[in-house]
Amino acid sequence: MTPISTTQLDAALDWRYATKQFDATRKIPVETWASLEHALVSAPSSFGLQPWKFFVVSDAAVKAKLLPLSWGQAQVADCSHHVVFAVRKGVDVAYADKFLARQIELRGGSLEALAGYRGMIAGFLTNITAAGQLDTWATKQIYIALGQFMAAAALLGVDACPMEGINPAAYDEVLGLTGTEFATVVACSAGYRAPGDKHATAAKVRFPVKDLVQHV
Repeated sequence: MTPISTTQLDAALDWRYATKQFDATRKIPVETWASLEHALVSAPSSFGLQPWKFFVVSDAAVKAKLLPLSWGQAQVADCSHHVVFAVRKGVDVAYADKFLARQIELRGGSLEALAGYRGMIAGFLTNITAAGQLDTWATKQIYIALGQFMAAAALLGVDACPMEGINPAAYDEVLGLTGTEFATVVACSAGYRAPGDKHATAAKVRFPVKDLVQHV
């Protein structure tokens, strides 16, 4: 792999903004969307357990149902793809074993050889469950995937708008998640900015580097 230049990276990150108006007539090409899905499924997570599922909404009728559940934010209806990031609740050792089986499938080896690693994961899950923090931990992982998705979108010239201003429980009902092991956490609309969105050219409001980054 040939790394992109620092100039290219800076330009992509500066170009990115929380898009307020999408061009409803523009759709993300299939090949581009496939890369963005790759960005989702390749996102890092604690132990690599991937306690999540991504629901991609492109059907206009479903987006229309989600619109009033998103504080009426037009991005939901006008974007090309609306991604709902859902947490997998109740991650347990059985799920960890499923992950380890996948690891063996891809890398070879045996469950016996991974006994130490399995014990480490099992101990972590047992302790965090006892502390009542299991689903909180899993939910935090969601934001790692969201960040990677948004960065990848910017590098591909795709606009995005993350949003926590949604009704998660109502989203669950629309997406059929109520009563399942998954629950909505956050969403992100993706597509292409409308030409008239004045926010696209507004200066980013960020504190100076010296106020946010400290070398120790």
